Amino acid sequence: MSIPHPFYMPVSITNLRSVNYNSEEVGTPFSRILMVWGGNGTLCVYDQEYDISRGSVFLCNTIPPLDLRLHSHTSIRGIMITYKGIAADGSKPLGLEHPVPLHRCPANIIRLAGELESLWNEPNPSTPFRLQQLFVDLLAELSKEIAARTQPSSFWLQQILQFMNTHYNEDLSREQMAGLANISPEHFSRMFRKYMGRTFHAHLTLLRIRSAQRRILTGAPNLNTLAQEVGYKEGLYLSRKFKESVGLSPTAYQRKHKRIAALNLNHTASLIALGITPELGVYTKWLEQMQQRTTGKVGQKFNPYGHSPVTYYDAIAAANPDIIISYNNSEEHHRFLPLAPVLELPFLTMNWREQFRLIADIVNKRLKAEDWLAHYDERVTGINDQLDRELGLRGTAIVWEIGANTAYCFSSSYGRGCQILYDDLGFRPPAKILEQGILARGYVEVDIESISSYPADHIFITALPSHSDIRKRIYQLFRSADWLKLEAVRQNRVYVLNDTELFCGYDPLSSQEQLSKLIRVMSEHHKFA
Repeated sequence: MSIPHPFYMPVSITNLRSVNYNSEEVGTPFSRILMVWGGNGTLCVYDQEYDISRGSVFLCNTIPPLDLRLHSHTSIRGIMITYKGIAADGSKPLGLEHPVPLHRCPANIIRLAGELESLWNEPNPSTPFRLQQLFVDLLAELSKEIAARTQPSSFWLQQILQFMNTHYNEDLSREQMAGLANISPEHFSRMFRKYMGRTFHAHLTLLRIRSAQRRILTGAPNLNTLAQEVGYKEGLYLSRKFKESVGLSPTAYQRKHKRIAALNLNHTASLIALGITPELGVYTKWLEQMQQRTTGKVGQKFNPYGHSPVTYYDAIAAANPDIIISYNNSEEHHRFLPLAPVLELPFLTMNWREQFRLIADIVNKRLKAEDWLAHYDERVTGINDQLDRELGLRGTAIVWEIGANTAYCFSSSYGRGCQILYDDLGFRPPAKILEQGILARGYVEVDIESISSYPADHIFITALPSHSDIRKRIYQLFRSADWLKLEAVRQNRVYVLNDTELFCGYDPLSSQEQLSKLIRVMSEHHKFA
């Protein structure tokens, strides 16, 4: 007898802030996925309370009564997916279910859900099956995550890996790790190799060598000091282990021309500004055109949102990189350990100039970076002289990026032109967003209609949604009494730029072009009210 294969399809995808939790009858034969990727709160299910935050996922097959409560002074970001299953024989298979919320789900699950929401709100006719593919990939990854958490070996293995990641430079032994896992050394060795594909000692060596590579890339001390930093007693032994793993001595590795995989737009642009085409890079159409004008060629393009976790890894592995450059907020980087060292740059505490200089050091282009920055700063000085004559005191400025359901304003650590307005041109963030902690978090999220309650001397809108219904809400906002009484509106100091691709960049090339666009609109008689 053939087994009817189940198929699943989303019925609705709703922003958590817009969910009416009591709108569906309890017991409706739909399954649901509640996923949080920002903020924190409390989820109440059948009178049971659970704290939820970024990475929390709740899965259920019926529609239980849900109550989502926000913690004070916070907002919650995420989605509710309602979906159903069907089979060839007409039966209705159940979806995924877990009795309590899953916490700290991997970044690849959050990334899939985010792309799914974007495509649901703004369908792309050129890829009609992409949404279904994303949804199936999301279910598959959630199913794997549930299975992993129900296997006892997975739990202690994650603890051991986290311990090794922070203590690899100490004298670790198999017996010590087995003791931490509360299992025998023999069982530890068998299970470690089964799940990791390499022995405990091979993994420890790889952690130490990758750390040594990162230090060499960013200006390492002498070999003996470096050896002690990464867990070896002397430099000759480190050199031997390094050559066994990398195929080159530390000195030869430092001098080698390196193949670079840049996993985000900003680091791709930094490399292009230095005259280097990464082996694998993330491009917008704007950046692609910029590189074609400057070098005449574009490297292999990488879309970080267009892959399942498996193909994501495979695409990077196919580039055979010597270095992987990314931000330090990804939980996936441990997967790249066999491929190459991952240089993680902290975007909230390292501005684009510092990131640019660090990348320049890696590729031995520091002098070129300093020359580039000197020309940029010379231009900033000239523009400030112009603004002194035209505007005088700068006052406050706010930058809005308007999405499908919400609007975001930013600090300079998120770019969007704020790094120029606040750091280069002397504008100040409005007091209201400073009070809401924008400098700590980097952004503030509000309803679209709330934009008018954030007055500033200058208002910039760098992105508008393409969906017609959302555009109607924005035009209604622009005709509202609260909007029209804003001083920036009355003084013709509202600038609708709507150039998402350009203003999402936080790098030398984007900053240079953003500077040009900002000064162009501020210097003209600009009216939008």
